[in-house]
Amino acid sequence: MHGLGNDFVVVDAINQPIELTTQQIKNLSDRHFGIGFDQLLLVEKPVNSNADFKYRIFNADGGEVAQCGNGARCFARFVRDKGLSDKNEIRVDTDSGQLLLIFADDEQITVNMGIPRHSPPEIPVLAAREAINYVITVDAKEQTFGAVSMGNPHAVLQVTDIHQAPVLELGRVLESHPLFPERANIGFMQVIDRKHVKLRVFERGAAETLACGSGACAAVVIGIEQNLLDEQVCVELPGGELKISWSGRGTPVFMTGPAISVFEGMIKL
Repeated sequence: MHGLGNDFVVVDAINQPIELTTQQIKNLSDRHFGIGFDQLLLVEKPVNSNADFKYRIFNADGGEVAQCGNGARCFARFVRDKGLSDKNEIRVDTDSGQLLLIFADDEQITVNMGIPRHSPPEIPVLAAREAINYVITVDAKEQTFGAVSMGNPHAVLQVTDIHQAPVLELGRVLESHPLFPERANIGFMQVIDRKHVKLRVFERGAAETLACGSGACAAVVIGIEQNLLDEQVCVELPGGELKISWSGRGTPVFMTGPAISVFEGMIKL
């Protein structure tokens, strides 16, 4: 499946027992010798009584993470297509809290991504105090970024030209910089106007992807905090567009976009 080119292998772990090792996930993610994906998604039975499912996410490097917005939309499409649920609103447990997935009439899916977290220990980022802008020095050059947690850590840098942004070089350095104890997703945002941005994201454990849903949410949150954006923003990613809305501190972020099934298959491990 894919959400704007951010691609996933989605596995029904309700009707079949499955335990994957880190090496198996790495093998599956290999686009030459396996299937290939940015993330592997597992659909499991819920942990809490008010949830419909448990949503687990593994990066291509085999590491488990707590959040993936594009994956959440594909998760919703998968459980609907597989007849696992016929609800228009699906609540799923994740390691960073619960998500609400909502089907719209136009086949778009809206995800309530939860309330952003801004304090440095919650992101986490090693900073003495919370700030709208943080500064880091890389190769003797200062880089300014905003930081927020959307259930996973994000840093977002503003750039003047998204096509010339050093996404691979700087993204790789910042993603694993000691400033981020759990590593971080690194976004590069070009503000077109107050309702429109362009974004590229270097995702931790997956390098640059065609789209990052939580990264789009983080970019809009940081842009609003920096007084660059309005409450509703179109985020243009290499794989397509997402609509993000946020009303400010203490309120959840809503993300709307497509989810597409590409093919189904079986693999012997």
